[in-house]
Amino acid sequence: MTIQKFVVTADQMRQIETRIFAAGMPVAALMEKVAGLIARRIQALLKAEGSSATSSVRDLTDRGKSPEGKNIVNSQLPVIGVLVGPGHNGGDALVVARELHFQGFQVVVYCPFSKLKELTKNHSDYARYLNIPFVDKIENLKNCTLLVDGLFGFGLEREITNATAAAIDEIKNLNIPILSIDIPSGIHTDTGEVLGTAIRAKHTLCLGLWKMAFLQDRALEYIGTSELIDFDIPAADIAAILGDSPAIQRITKASATHHLPLPRSPISHKYTNGHLLIIAGSRRYSGAAILAALGARASGIGMLSIAVPESIKPMLSSQLPEALVIGCPETQSGAISELPVAIDLSSYDAIAAGPGLTLEAAIAVESLLESDRPLVLDADGLNILAQLGTVPILSERCALTIITPHPGEFKRLFPELADETGDDRIAATQAAAQLCGATILLKGARVCISWKDEDDSLRDSYASRTITYLNPESTPALARGGSGDVLTGLLGGLLATAIARKSPPKSVAATAAWWHAQAGIMAAKERTELGVDAFTLTQYLIPALREFAK
Repeated sequence: MTIQKFVVTADQMRQIETRIFAAGMPVAALMEKVAGLIARRIQALLKAEGSSATSSVRDLTDRGKSPEGKNIVNSQLPVIGVLVGPGHNGGDALVVARELHFQGFQVVVYCPFSKLKELTKNHSDYARYLNIPFVDKIENLKNCTLLVDGLFGFGLEREITNATAAAIDEIKNLNIPILSIDIPSGIHTDTGEVLGTAIRAKHTLCLGLWKMAFLQDRALEYIGTSELIDFDIPAADIAAILGDSPAIQRITKASATHHLPLPRSPISHKYTNGHLLIIAGSRRYSGAAILAALGARASGIGMLSIAVPESIKPMLSSQLPEALVIGCPETQSGAISELPVAIDLSSYDAIAAGPGLTLEAAIAVESLLESDRPLVLDADGLNILAQLGTVPILSERCALTIITPHPGEFKRLFPELADETGDDRIAATQAAAQLCGATILLKGARVCISWKDEDDSLRDSYASRTITYLNPESTPALARGGSGDVLTGLLGGLLATAIARKSPPKSVAATAAWWHAQAGIMAAKERTELGVDAFTLTQYLIPALREFAK
């Protein structure tokens, strides 16, 4: 079982923990195990950052004062402040404080709560017995190298107010790196919403199973970098709550590569590897068609046809000599006015349309929506769809439709849903998929993909459930014009290939999103986040494939 694929709500995590405790695992024993793992991971992270941490400690030593004002004698380890809340998250933090103390670290505890849960109070009493200093003012933490946030864990739903909110804001103003236990205090576990105020962590150690907030765009600036602390939850307990095939999953390398069109049959030929038609571009946005085509080329598509305005046909032919470029009648401003009679849509395995079309290509997009071909729709294709009426048109399509909006396009396509779900991207994508029957790929820092599962072989209770895949990795390097055009072509190519090979077509959306992001990550590592334009991105698609397809 791949633990990394699971993602839970706060309620689901509570149910899983309840099963574990009911089976006989003592709460105290689990707390010791989890906190021990956290303490070891903190030490490893500090070691990895060695030089800067050591430098900070030497600065403290030179000043000769500990965080609480006492003399430091020959200290060579970072000074760590531990923020303790009233619940079991605070108990975890206190065990971490104790274990770091035993390893020789200078530890200071800040706990602004008078009432603590019984187990947390026990650990607080023992920490005091060990002479670990407790402070009651934030200013006494100002010389710490690192703060460990254990104020609030998963499941917080009420807004943080009054003295606690003021303390968190004061902590943030210290500008000291913070490591949060499970989730930054003040972040809603499911939606990623900031509940009044929140800790802004540099690093977060998520406990047991990934929480939904780690895949919500609005929480990412507070979470920082993140990793899962696996404390060996029994598979039976996960399956009992999430089911054998969870409706919401993180995209993993294993799930993404499973739907790659590799390996190829030794007797395959260009027709068995799919035929994609791309309809894109205009005189003003000719590059969009090229970028989409280069994305499709990387997919390994057997045959590629590209329909563009007649005036830019020579440009496309020179850039993509292997493609069949079809010139279309165009408007006075250079947009496709209609699809020529010579284009037989039924001869293609799939169609990808939208990049660079402009709104003048409405007639061409209407003809695609009326066809029986699997369709990927992006950019101006989506803007035209919004004008025509998103839900009734998509609901009536008999073929698979994948739409790839960014948040602004999503609001135009589903204005009422956007208002109802707010910034909860997961809920918005699921609701849209249920409403229109299309596969929704909502772009963002964490791409969210949802479709309605209508597998007749499933039990009635699951017959209309929504399947959701979330891409956990990406890079801000992709926040540039043209990146989405590359994704459209790549997705179109994978879809056409899946249709030709009779593979599950909806699943390729997750593969395309993950592949696209991995190419961006690889490019950013070599060229920095500023050096990854859309054309450069296309040049990293195959190197990224080579890495994760080994």
